[in-house]
Amino acid sequence: MLNSQNEIYLDNSATTKPCEEAVQAMLRCMRENYFNPSALYARAVDVERELLGARETIAKSVHALEQNVIFTSGGTESDNLAILGYLCTLREKGVVLYSAAEHPAVKNTCLEAAALYGHSAREIPLDTRGSLDMQALEAMLDASVKMICVMQVCNETGIIMPLHDVVAIRDRFAPQAAIHVDGVQGYLRVPFSMRELNVQSYAISSHKVHGPKGAGALIIRDGHKLHPLMVGGGQQRNLRSGTENTAGILGFSAAVAHYPEIDVSQKMLFALKRVALECLQAEIPQLRVLGPQFMDADAAPHILYIAFSPVRAETLVHALESFGVMVGTGSACSSHKHKRSEVLTAMGIQPMVIDSSIRLSFAITNTVEEVRYAAGKMIEQYKLLARFTRR
Repeated sequence: MLNSQNEIYLDNSATTKPCEEAVQAMLRCMRENYFNPSALYARAVDVERELLGARETIAKSVHALEQNVIFTSGGTESDNLAILGYLCTLREKGVVLYSAAEHPAVKNTCLEAAALYGHSAREIPLDTRGSLDMQALEAMLDASVKMICVMQVCNETGIIMPLHDVVAIRDRFAPQAAIHVDGVQGYLRVPFSMRELNVQSYAISSHKVHGPKGAGALIIRDGHKLHPLMVGGGQQRNLRSGTENTAGILGFSAAVAHYPEIDVSQKMLFALKRVALECLQAEIPQLRVLGPQFMDADAAPHILYIAFSPVRAETLVHALESFGVMVGTGSACSSHKHKRSEVLTAMGIQPMVIDSSIRLSFAITNTVEEVRYAAGKMIEQYKLLARFTRR
């Protein structure tokens, strides 16, 4: 039986616990294969061969070419390399578009590119469900648009963005524009194929899929031009100099190799999400799901964003923590800044509702028993706190 001494972690969109395979791959690298892969002796060549194997693993996971996988320190660096590294190559100044749902790693990089290179940055509005306003996007597209940045899955609401529609509308109205996809929240949990989807770059992060922090990758389309952000020894085809983080990369690769097939993982994650929602709605009828509803085709399997009005999210988070239940309040990168969610604001959600919203994000390591226990504590604490909350 679960009790208050157990840790139940339901903030997996912030980070995930490294799997045992990743931990063992890293330990082996640090203890035995610690050599610099750029050196010439046999032990170093063995490490280089392992890196090539890791590159192959990542490439196969999204149907990409191995030579187009650039290992980075994580999602933020990958987004920076994709956006700054492309826009600085353009002689003609233009417009870079980004959705109002984008992570700061994308939004702020677009704004930085505008300041550094003379481009202009414009935000694509959202509809009330948190998806792209496709009519607004169409109206923004013309020959001046150089790049379009749209995430695969929103890290807050869990909505899957209509990437195929974005590509189709780009091809019609701005065929010269590159498309960058931040796949940090979708990778391995929502289908994605560089072979099937004509986007120019895709950013992923290790620690969101049970690998270590400090590792990630940018995957680019063959022939897509980039300028490096770091110069040095010329590693990784001169696109990302510096001695590779071999332990992190091999841990990342091991996590990807041992992650379940996508149809299996989605079934597991949707089951956890269903249990949580059914338990909560049975006892809190006024509970409000923000973003896509459970049965919507564009709802990611692992994220549930819900409002517990009138109880403030911060109060509920700390109350749950005392029982070992850990949940999130949106983007982990913004949780200490005490500002309302820009995503929910762009969706037209009322401030009082935003202030009462928490994010549950599930992982393949969670169990139904854990979710039922956590939901029970949410119900218990909500009913207690609501009695003392001003409406």
